[in-house]
Amino acid sequence: MGLLDTVLGRSKPAKPDLDDLFALPSAAVTLQAAANLRPTGVGSVCVKPAEGGAFAGLRDEVQQLVALDDATGTAKYEETTDSFGFTWLTRRTTPDDVSGLVADLHAVNSTLDGAGFGPALLCTLVAFSDGEQPTVGLVYLYKRGAWYPFAPTGKDKRDNPRELEIRAQLGSDLKIEPDLSRWFPVWGAPGL
Repeated sequence: MGLLDTVLGRSKPAKPDLDDLFALPSAAVTLQAAANLRPTGVGSVCVKPAEGGAFAGLRDEVQQLVALDDATGTAKYEETTDSFGFTWLTRRTTPDDVSGLVADLHAVNSTLDGAGFGPALLCTLVAFSDGEQPTVGLVYLYKRGAWYPFAPTGKDKRDNPRELEIRAQLGSDLKIEPDLSRWFPVWGAPGL
């Protein structure tokens, strides 16, 4: 960032720290104690489709991630496309394996970032539920390096008071996105 950027009020976005994902297991314990929210075992990474020649490279990286595991004969990740055209790579584990889920999601993010597709990464989402109300997602914004809760209640509706309550319950367990206008809805995200 140069002098001209400073004079014009431009700022360089903070580089996200993917290791922030590893704070999620302790936050999961906090959510279970404070709000009876438990992990569902579903987590996903959202990728913006690339255009042109870069698309082929991104497709190759995604195909390697969703390839069949030789030991089990099943794909470790599921690939879906939402109604907005974004690709979701979803990992399903047992609900009690939050650490393993986070490690797998970190691996997806690191693999794509290491292959030069960091700008295509949009967010990582991990689903939680209390068994009664609709599922809640904790969303990590890759470009902001911060988390926020997303509580959908139906088609294109969300529970803002519940999201704010969850933010308060998390305290300092996760770096929460302070700008509420950045708490984007992730309609149709896997697991929600």
